[in-house]
Amino acid sequence: MISWRMRIAGQDDTIPASVPGSVYNDMINAGLLEDPYWRDNEDKALKLMENDHEYTGEFSLSMEELNDCDEVILRFNGIDTLADVYLNGVMLGHTDNMHRIWDYPVRQLLRENNTVRVYLYSPVRYIAQEHEKDPLILGTEDAMKGFPFIRKGHFMFGWDWGPRLPDAGIWRDVELIRIASARIDSVYVRQIFNEDMSSVELKTEPVITKYSDRDVTVKTTIEDPDGNPVNGTRIDDPRLWWPNNMGGQPLYKVTVELVDDGGRIVDTWSRRIGLRTLEMSTAEDEYGSEFCHVVNGVRIFAMGADYIPEDNILARMNRERTRELLTRCRDANFNVIRVWGGGIYPSDDFYDICDELGLIVWQDLMFACANYRLTPEFGENIRAEVRDNVRRLRHHASLGLWCGNNEMEMFVDEGEWGAHNDPRIREDYLRMYEDIFPSIMKEEDPDRFYWPASPSCGGGFVTPNSPDRGDVHYWDVWHGNKPFTEY
Repeated sequence: MISWRMRIAGQDDTIPASVPGSVYNDMINAGLLEDPYWRDNEDKALKLMENDHEYTGEFSLSMEELNDCDEVILRFNGIDTLADVYLNGVMLGHTDNMHRIWDYPVRQLLRENNTVRVYLYSPVRYIAQEHEKDPLILGTEDAMKGFPFIRKGHFMFGWDWGPRLPDAGIWRDVELIRIASARIDSVYVRQIFNEDMSSVELKTEPVITKYSDRDVTVKTTIEDPDGNPVNGTRIDDPRLWWPNNMGGQPLYKVTVELVDDGGRIVDTWSRRIGLRTLEMSTAEDEYGSEFCHVVNGVRIFAMGADYIPEDNILARMNRERTRELLTRCRDANFNVIRVWGGGIYPSDDFYDICDELGLIVWQDLMFACANYRLTPEFGENIRAEVRDNVRRLRHHASLGLWCGNNEMEMFVDEGEWGAHNDPRIREDYLRMYEDIFPSIMKEEDPDRFYWPASPSCGGGFVTPNSPDRGDVHYWDVWHGNKPFTEY
């Protein structure tokens, strides 16, 4: 258990801090910041983010706990965003992406009493400096200039629906992971159905990192939705997972154990999965081609809405609040919910609840209404981001498809936000969404459908917002003030 405190960098006074949490959340809890949603308090909160901030955590550790470890990993499941990380005065590394997991091997640095320090740099200063260097890289005018330069939830810098509250902090859990011999980095579970779907073979593909020369073996077990063990990895008469209003959402439990040559279980990966086929049909039709979810061979009519972060202060989100929101979606007869690309990759809780409620997730990658400069450093960063999140989410029954971005194929094609002045922007767009990301998907989640953008007809800047192919963003009611009957 780490005890945390926070301060504005350069000041002596510290306040109690929550992790997971944020600067805004801690300042509000300490009575030092008024609710930024009230009147013009947003301006005061934005001004606060011109400062750097510092989190310090202390924890004790028995040296006996380390005797049986080959390595210890200090894991930050989410840091928002630009930070230097220290343990006992030693710099572990620099973070520059709130959407990634950051792992640091620390066994040799640990002692009985330990201090973790996270120095957070101002996101406001950073984006202003980067925009000055490269003013052609632009995005939606509702957000602060320079926001495409930082891998941080774009919505935090303002949107047509939201305020400019670019919070900072350690926004997800921090873990100290003790490793003996080896660990399971991730597991891909493939479902191989026979032709009439009367049986399915589950094939687990673990990614393992070894930390010693001891041999390890992999053991896979399965439990049915009632908790009964399944004999082997083939399931006859599988209980299929269906979207809302089409059937039930039974979930099987898959457990993968790593066993060393002494019979000791050294790591375990356990998740709930739903047995189903979930595809997208782009078959030709009388207009052009359809764009249709197909679940267990049945074409469905998709009904739902976009999901944006439930609060600009992410620490105020929790499983109960998310469940209430998604339950209302279920009760309103949604069967699909789209995670919009200008927000965050939601927590595991979000997808667990979608699994349980029968809500298919259209999952955008976190790129929206902005152009990006594909430097080698940026490319390496976003590759790691996408791999982290694909590996975290790919087992979910509800995960219906991956989508590269929100509205960028359409806007780049129209020459918006610098694209008409710099042909490299168009080239970098194609490399990101039609080369890098689909290549990662083929490696990490080959059984899932990938779509390059929304809206799109399939890529290549071919009439991206056509009503006759792919998906469409229809704005004549919202921006054009036409009546709802126009839909």
